[in-house]
Amino acid sequence: QVSLQESGGGLVQAGGSLRLSCVASQHTPRAARRLGMGWFRQAPGKERERVASITWDDSHTYYGDSVKGRATISRDDRKRMVYLQMDDLRPDDTAAYVCVAQHLGGGSWGYWGQGTQVTVSS
Repeated sequence: QVSLQESGGGLVQAGGSLRLSCVASQHTPRAARRLGMGWFRQAPGKERERVASITWDDSHTYYGDSVKGRATISRDDRKRMVYLQMDDLRPDDTAAYVCVAQHLGGGSWGYWGQGTQVTVSS
């Protein structure tokens, strides 16, 4: 099993930047190996949205249309961490950002963190 914990959220002004972090803690041997990682966000009244994701081997990344050009996902497997750099933040980016993970070959995101709140003021 894998536990995910996010950090780095906060209150920023429009046009500002944040760097979100997520650490994966493994509770079974090899559980944190070959994990695809990603970020979803959820805001009241809006559909849950996949913001970005990255494959276990760093070979491919995905970005949602709403954040393309403003978000960068990266990972550091030595530290068991994944990051989301968000630039040029907009009020519409306000949401709870949730770290997710899946094992190689998994068909869905099997692990979810508790989320970190990002609030962008106008």
